[in-house]
Amino acid sequence: MHVVIADSLSSSAIDILRSVPGWTVDARPQRSASELARDLADADALIVRSATQVDAALIAAAPRLRVIARAGTGVDNVHVPSATDRGIVVMNAPGANSVSVAEHAWALMLALARSVGAADAAMKRGVWDKKRLTGAELRGKTLGVVGLGRIGQEVTNRARAFGMLVLAHDPFISEQVAATMGAELVTLDDLCARSDYITLHIPATAETRQLFDATRFAACKQGVRIINTARGELIDEAALAAAITRGHVGGAGLDVFVQEPPPDQTLVGLPQVVATPHIAASTVEAQELVGLETAMAVRDFLRDGAIRNAVNFPALPAEEQTRLRPWMKLADRLGTLLVQSATGRTHGVGIRYYGAAVNAGSDLLASSVVSGVLRPILSGAVTVINARAVAAQRGIEIIESRSSRPRDFANLLSVKLLTSDGERWVEGTVLEHGSVRLTSIDGVEIEAPLEGTLILIKNQDLPGVIGEVGTILGRSGVNIANFALGRSDGGAVGMVNIDPPPTTDGSLERALDAIRQIPAVKSVALVQF
Repeated sequence: MHVVIADSLSSSAIDILRSVPGWTVDARPQRSASELARDLADADALIVRSATQVDAALIAAAPRLRVIARAGTGVDNVHVPSATDRGIVVMNAPGANSVSVAEHAWALMLALARSVGAADAAMKRGVWDKKRLTGAELRGKTLGVVGLGRIGQEVTNRARAFGMLVLAHDPFISEQVAATMGAELVTLDDLCARSDYITLHIPATAETRQLFDATRFAACKQGVRIINTARGELIDEAALAAAITRGHVGGAGLDVFVQEPPPDQTLVGLPQVVATPHIAASTVEAQELVGLETAMAVRDFLRDGAIRNAVNFPALPAEEQTRLRPWMKLADRLGTLLVQSATGRTHGVGIRYYGAAVNAGSDLLASSVVSGVLRPILSGAVTVINARAVAAQRGIEIIESRSSRPRDFANLLSVKLLTSDGERWVEGTVLEHGSVRLTSIDGVEIEAPLEGTLILIKNQDLPGVIGEVGTILGRSGVNIANFALGRSDGGAVGMVNIDPPPTTDGSLERALDAIRQIPAVKSVALVQF
């Protein structure tokens, strides 16, 4: 694996990646865009912070790229749609800096309540101005928390120590979760009308950009103070400056801005504003944790296939990922087996789930099946990230169904490939210790491992066929590692696991052609995983 680190990362984080045998890590910050594009030509992973812009052109320059990791919370500097189109996982590190950002929000809140910035500036000018700098307690005030994710929750937990009433607005959090933190879940309008302080902890999206504009500020409680350590785009800065100037908004504590650094000093120059240069996450502890979390996530993805903190992939608890991983492998390989053994143009994929364990992860399993079908026939990268979209672009229908019919296995995955030449279907399951097994082909029961290189043979169930196949492979220098046979109604299906041929002189292809000449053999297909 080749990992490119384009921005500064702690040495301990880099060492996590360098400690994996056989991996190369190119950690050189501050290279030009053209240099980075050149260095990504054979890269499997790219790690950035906020300085590097990962746009569509840069992603296009990295044909092998499998993961882009942002060592931080937001992914504003990564063109996620382009990565998703390519099947590249985009990860961030949302939890590592939560405490640092939450503490900075409180620092800004306290600075506003007690005029810390103005008092410090006066002291440095030699002015002792006690009367003008009378502050206010936070105790008994109402704090409105917009966004009750990790950072919002850290802010809320600390509010109890200050004796504040907490209102929260987050359409993706249940009332029960908010109640456990002592917060009342309300509408945004209600929050604005009742809060003395409002702190923002939501991402910048099309729906949230300039969420706090002139209309919103006018609907806020007189004298409200605004804290923003999330994204500058959440606020209409001109509207905020106007609301502060006319006295409706009492002040603001701002760590983020629409443009950084802000070219217009009108807002930050107001005496009621405490401004910091996007440093909420800039603590020694947070930077170390962000780097470590990012490096471990990249390592675990490239080495084990584990996906954590992906912004373009369903969020799953670690234990659920562990449970689903062998089923996703099975789904992928059933799809690959089908497409390499069928003929004709593919126009549909049917997937049926048997059992609770399979039903629980059906969305991911379907994407894995489609990825296994499409990857061998497309030159571009296809993964579970973009498999459904690629299938839709090619007019391939995905048909999913569930069955409660009892089967020989408690959990079973059945996959059918619909082509212009007919249908072919296979079934499989996951055995103990995560071993994936084929259980039937076209209704013929057969148990075989889905590993390595396979030869799939369909033939009449007549004496001597297996012997002829073995003889042909032996004469061609091909070693048989495993042979599985299924029989049904005068027909047979053979699955031959072979060791990789010692040479690439075409002997395996000639052996396959010879097997096809056996009178009882109906079809032969080479399947490679």
